[in-house]
Amino acid sequence: MINRFFMGKGGVGKSTSAALMAVFLAQRGYQVLMISLDPAHNQSDIFERNLTDKPLEIFPRLFAMEINQQTWIRAYLKDVHSHIKKTYSYLTSFNLEKYFSVIKHSPGLEEYALILAFEKIRKDYSHYDYLIFDMPPTALSLKFFSLPSLSLVWIDHLLALRREIIRKRELITKVKMLGKEFEADKVLRKIEAQHHQYQTLKDTFEDTEQTQLFLVLNPDKLSHAESLRIFNSLREIDIQLFHAVYNKRPVDEYCADIDPVFGHIPVLNFPFSKIPLIGLTNLQNFLNTNKSVLENQKIFL
Repeated sequence: MINRFFMGKGGVGKSTSAALMAVFLAQRGYQVLMISLDPAHNQSDIFERNLTDKPLEIFPRLFAMEINQQTWIRAYLKDVHSHIKKTYSYLTSFNLEKYFSVIKHSPGLEEYALILAFEKIRKDYSHYDYLIFDMPPTALSLKFFSLPSLSLVWIDHLLALRREIIRKRELITKVKMLGKEFEADKVLRKIEAQHHQYQTLKDTFEDTEQTQLFLVLNPDKLSHAESLRIFNSLREIDIQLFHAVYNKRPVDEYCADIDPVFGHIPVLNFPFSKIPLIGLTNLQNFLNTNKSVLENQKIFL
């Protein structure tokens, strides 16, 4: 199973490019699931179907779904609340549960919710050949991809702190209880489990055989500027761009401010479409009309 992510500045054709990719792959016999993580959920409009959180068959071998961010935020908060109650059950004695509600105002909930959704989708739909993700706006997408790396920095410090607490606690208990062994530390086990979770995610995002990022851009200065920020931000967390998708640019046109940066990254130039790429028929017609152009660039497979 390969995860393909489409990201880029708003309005560059990110959602349409992701839809074309999904149709292209399904036409060639692959089992494809298109997932909209973008709150705008343009895929429902593009495919002219009412998408939900359950895969809907668009045509043979192509299914699509959209993720309700608020649903996954609630799921994440419920999991955190349950963990706190289980690990710190003594808090009920002090009537501190009333303060748990502050968690819903914590920063970063959106990216944690998307990570939770991503892991669930990968587990439940691993039988597909390709998972195509239509990503949210740039800021949230970058937070999504950087979350594992940032979390590991924090968790490493927590692990060191917790192990030092255990070491000092064991010194005390051994003196008092003559070296009697106690049950393994539950908090430490939980932190170690989180470390494994985020390390696995980080490895997944950095492995181009599992994760392939497509950066969609247009031939204008604002699109170029944001694309360069995306490129540099991903490079800082050791995530490589797999391909760049240049929308509405003539094949032979050269852009001096961005082409040298993307020199080592394969680029697909999408021809301009005179008709809106809305509806399955129009998507298929576009792919068929430009079949030779797209296949010569050898980017989709």
